[in-house]
Amino acid sequence: MKSHRTRDWYDRVILPHVLDCACGIEPVRKQREKVVPKAEGEVLELGIGTGRNLPYYDRARVRRIVGVDPAVQMHPLAKRRARESGLDIEIVGLPAQRLPLADASFDTVVCTFTLCSIADPAAALAEVLRVMRPGGRFLFAEHGLAPDASVQRWQRKLQPYWGPIAGDCRLDVDVPSVLRAAGFDARIEARYLPGPRFASYHYWGEARSAC
Repeated sequence: MKSHRTRDWYDRVILPHVLDCACGIEPVRKQREKVVPKAEGEVLELGIGTGRNLPYYDRARVRRIVGVDPAVQMHPLAKRRARESGLDIEIVGLPAQRLPLADASFDTVVCTFTLCSIADPAAALAEVLRVMRPGGRFLFAEHGLAPDASVQRWQRKLQPYWGPIAGDCRLDVDVPSVLRAAGFDARIEARYLPGPRFASYHYWGEARSAC
């Protein structure tokens, strides 16, 4: 019971600030700059977290943003950044696997450093395809499975320790495979960023429905 209470306290009080700091380091900021400014029209952001993406949206291109994230402890920081951004933003405390949104209602879906912490990414991406308008774009920047076998071994060894301190983040998500399996046609770039190799292999790009 004590361990459960300690984890709950950590997740509510400490984790939002840990993730906010980790997601604000320079290599991660540069990844956001590669994809977020491309968003346009009606935008859905999966895993809005503490709102780290908000400064990168082009206000001349974006009409409205709906941000979803079940981690309501992150919302106060996100709402503060939303006020500072000058954008029309709604924040919803629900998981990406159950979006209370109409079919074909968004021009762009943005997802950065989020697939790693979604328990069922296939369900979340099925929802993305449902709510995207024909011709809509899925913009993403994620870390995931490294191409080197030696790094993959470390990713899997460290996962039991990494997950509890990093919001259930998984180190070894095969991002290209997940996107293909969900029915996306994706243009993907990938490389190691500065940092520990077990957590620094990144994928980014844009995808559309393959149908």
